[in-house]
Amino acid sequence: MESRMAVDIAHNGEDGLAAASTTHYDVIVLDLMLPILDGLEVTRRLREHKVETPILMLTARDGVDDRVAGLEAGADDYLVKPFALREVVARLRALTRRHVPDRKSQLRAGNLLLDTAAHTLTVDGREVDLTAKEFAILEYFLLNRGRLLTRGQILEHAWDYDFEGGRNLIEVYIGRLRKKLIEAGGHDPFVTIRGSGYRYVAEGS
Repeated sequence: MESRMAVDIAHNGEDGLAAASTTHYDVIVLDLMLPILDGLEVTRRLREHKVETPILMLTARDGVDDRVAGLEAGADDYLVKPFALREVVARLRALTRRHVPDRKSQLRAGNLLLDTAAHTLTVDGREVDLTAKEFAILEYFLLNRGRLLTRGQILEHAWDYDFEGGRNLIEVYIGRLRKKLIEAGGHDPFVTIRGSGYRYVAEGS
């Protein structure tokens, strides 16, 4: 099949990390079992250096714990071997469509400011440290403030992969965000709609 994609290849994690850290790619494909640095370590280091390029993780491991480890490290999607090439291409195209092209670089809600270009969150001017997933989830809520977001929608946006245990994972991340915002001097903006999902309500709304 013809996919019309330009591809750079790295044969180990060290070379892959160097390439992804210095070149802007639309999407990154990582094998979990890369030599020198494995896929998890490459993903962690990229996210630590604020590289937000979508990552598709490839692996022969299909256990829930393995999938959660990859997603928690910062991968956006997870594909288990064996797979059809057309599925890989479909996943890559889905990942490159994730971001809204016209979105503003700064999103404000009350005393909260999320800068998507600098990848920072401040509350009353004080910076709040967020993981890549926490940032993606908060950004999604700010872009859809006031709307009901189901757990499935949040999972699909932040990970692009529906996996077992995902609904509970969303609750964990919402809990972490609530705690960080309150500790930073903000309020809890997440309204739980029992049996449905969550709604973001800015202070004073």
